[in-house]
Amino acid sequence: MDAAPLRALIVDDEPLAVERMQVICSRIEGVSVIGTASDGQAALRLIDALTPDLVLLDLTMPETDGLTVARRLSGKPDAPAVIFVTAHDEFAVEAFDLDAIDYVLKPVAPDRLQRAVGRVMSRRGDQRPAPTSEWLEEFWVPHRSELVRVPAADVERIDAERDYVRLHVRGQSYLLLQTITSLEERLDPERFIRIHRSCILRRDHVTGLRHEGLGVWSVETGSGDVLRIGRTYLPSVKKMAGR
Repeated sequence: MDAAPLRALIVDDEPLAVERMQVICSRIEGVSVIGTASDGQAALRLIDALTPDLVLLDLTMPETDGLTVARRLSGKPDAPAVIFVTAHDEFAVEAFDLDAIDYVLKPVAPDRLQRAVGRVMSRRGDQRPAPTSEWLEEFWVPHRSELVRVPAADVERIDAERDYVRLHVRGQSYLLLQTITSLEERLDPERFIRIHRSCILRRDHVTGLRHEGLGVWSVETGSGDVLRIGRTYLPSVKKMAGR
């Protein structure tokens, strides 16, 4: 028996954007648009009344914005899946704490939205509860014309660059609008360690310590880098190494 179609609600305050999303959704197999809303309060009322499976949610709307809607839905039993749809990538940081499926940038490319919907369908078919953690498990990062998910477990090093951080992932790097101090508070201390005011490492990426003399120590990493340890962070790094 074929699975029932995903019942989708489109939420956007721009009529042309709503129309475009309706057209794109009409071409995605297994998706049925059951309604539209032009503001956050209307969206919440329709979600209660129609119980959609999926909400395609704009972020920047007057009064009640998309993040507020998502927060109201977060943690509710049988809450619909949420895909954020926005012209602004800077909201990805605020979206970290919300259980959204994806974050799609405008102008929406049909194949990009189809991939996002495919993720909803995959999760729908998996009845196991998603694991929860108080720590960040993934990042949404700008890459070319879209935002991509990067699992925290794949991040080897994080460098501060003023109000940004650079995530180093298997030979690639991604720039994210977030200060290193605020990010450190959201990282699992069992998985990551700060070695300098401008650098955080994944613990299992550390392969050794090097004493440079005069109380100066460095870390050797799995990618061959040698990174100076800040004096403030030296005790915790030594403790990690059992010294």
